[in-house]
Amino acid sequence: MSRKRANNFLSGYSPELQQQATALIDSGKLPDYLRNRYQGGHAVSSSKALYQYTLELKNTFLKQSAPLSKVEYDDRIDVIHNALGLHTQISRVQGNKLRAKKEIRIASLFKLTPEPFLKMIVVHELAHIREKEHNRAFYKLCQHMEPDYHQLELDLRLYLTCIDRFGPLY
Repeated sequence: MSRKRANNFLSGYSPELQQQATALIDSGKLPDYLRNRYQGGHAVSSSKALYQYTLELKNTFLKQSAPLSKVEYDDRIDVIHNALGLHTQISRVQGNKLRAKKEIRIASLFKLTPEPFLKMIVVHELAHIREKEHNRAFYKLCQHMEPDYHQLELDLRLYLTCIDRFGPLY
């Protein structure tokens, strides 16, 4: 992997942080750093389990928000080149009423990641139910649901860099 590709995952971070990440990558210590920080996987391996997991988080933090009609793992989401998860709102006409259904799709890669990474991406997609844009209110809501949100986001980007460079960790 080229240094340019690694920086794509970390491009929004400070040059100092990017230099630290590059040093971990170049020294080959990134896989050990991540293995020591995050142990193994989780039991949320089916879309049904993911729906329950997401619903528990939603009912804890977003009780007043619109219900979720579907939450599932999606093999079609290309994590490396596209997205980590997707949130959609599908509007359908039922009689003389317009009904909006909210759906969340999470990249299948998250079946194999440590649970904190899965939680981070689910929290991210749940936050989009209330806040459509990545603004201050959005990130404040993410931190309300997961206090370590920003650290997990950084570590997830390092994890994706590690997979791209060194292959799967678990």
